[in-house]
Amino acid sequence: MQLTIVSLAMFLLFWAQEMKAQTTKWNRFNVFSKKDKKPKIELDSTALPSFKIEPVELDILASYYQQDGNNSAVTGGIGTELLTDYTSKVILSVPMNEKLKLKIDGGADFYSSASTDAIDSEVSSDSLHDTRIHGNIGFSYKIDDQQTWGARIGGSTEYDYQSLTAGINYNWTSKSQNTSIGLNAQAFIDQWEFFFPREIRRRVSLPTNKRQSYNASLTISQVLNKRMQASIQLEATYMNGLLSTPFHRVYFQERNRADIEILPSSRLKIPIGVRLNYHVLENLIARFYYRYYQDDWGMQAHTASVELPVKINRFLSVYPFYRYHTQTAVDYFKPYKEHSVNDEFRTSDYDLAALNSQTYGLGIRYSPAGGIGGFKLPFKKRPIFMLKSIDLKYSHYERSTGLTADIVSLGLSFRF
Repeated sequence: MQLTIVSLAMFLLFWAQEMKAQTTKWNRFNVFSKKDKKPKIELDSTALPSFKIEPVELDILASYYQQDGNNSAVTGGIGTELLTDYTSKVILSVPMNEKLKLKIDGGADFYSSASTDAIDSEVSSDSLHDTRIHGNIGFSYKIDDQQTWGARIGGSTEYDYQSLTAGINYNWTSKSQNTSIGLNAQAFIDQWEFFFPREIRRRVSLPTNKRQSYNASLTISQVLNKRMQASIQLEATYMNGLLSTPFHRVYFQERNRADIEILPSSRLKIPIGVRLNYHVLENLIARFYYRYYQDDWGMQAHTASVELPVKINRFLSVYPFYRYHTQTAVDYFKPYKEHSVNDEFRTSDYDLAALNSQTYGLGIRYSPAGGIGGFKLPFKKRPIFMLKSIDLKYSHYERSTGLTADIVSLGLSFRF
């Protein structure tokens, strides 16, 4: 599968280079009148317009994630949460001309989960492993020096879940470049394949297997002075359809027999985020972030983080970071065997419980001005592609419920 992803990335890259070359050629020589197909001007070096097209960009991302805990929602709020996940992704950005840019991304997640393996009574069943494949294609168009808009479509699939997505965005920047406004809207159309816990499959059902999510956001950024920049993001997400997970169990006070998780068919989420970047010293930037979150299920949350990128020299920088999160439980959460059979809605998923968490780690970025290295063919002065930067990051996550996780990620950025 990894070889397939790399092969796909190289195919997209060479296709994109050819498309870019053909577009540039067309733009340079398409000087004919639509009416008579005769040249308007002579094709000499002084008459041809000058086009400045940005290079093709290719980013390859990979990460390894591992977690463990004892509050699995699959087994009703108790049991192992052991999970490992390997993710790989490629992001390709191709300027077709001075105004139009094509964007393509795709990747796959490979995970192994002891938690979802408990959907069946047989250990090491098919639910132990799964692969998620996803991809998007879109474009951005520069209307003028101040305005850009874009659109995208995409989707993802795994063994029990399929999703389609579409979105549009618009960005405006002031002439002084000190103020910018961004608008973004997207929709997700999802569908479950029902996989209920083995022992209750014949006696449970759900009214729908579909889910729709609609998201809109407004971001305003402002340069306050030479050292400080701030932004605020207002966002709203509305979801409806099947919002519970079919294979999550719930256990009751009155009996030992489990039933499935049931949650309302709609949810409104409203987060508000604020960012502040401050140049403390020439080689030190402090990046602060705060977000308040509220939804109509009864959850409220606060998230705060700080990142301190330090430039060791012109090429190398390190960035330690810390994030703290706290939230209240949704109205429908109760731990193992604390629900009543009379509860209309119920869940023992600790992602929806009251908790505190913290994440901390360190990143290293190496990005020389002239690039790290490139590949060129014989008799060619300029390289075909150049490795511009390497980004390596490690983070550790701890939750008050006992869940811990570690993630290592690597990013490679190329220019063509």
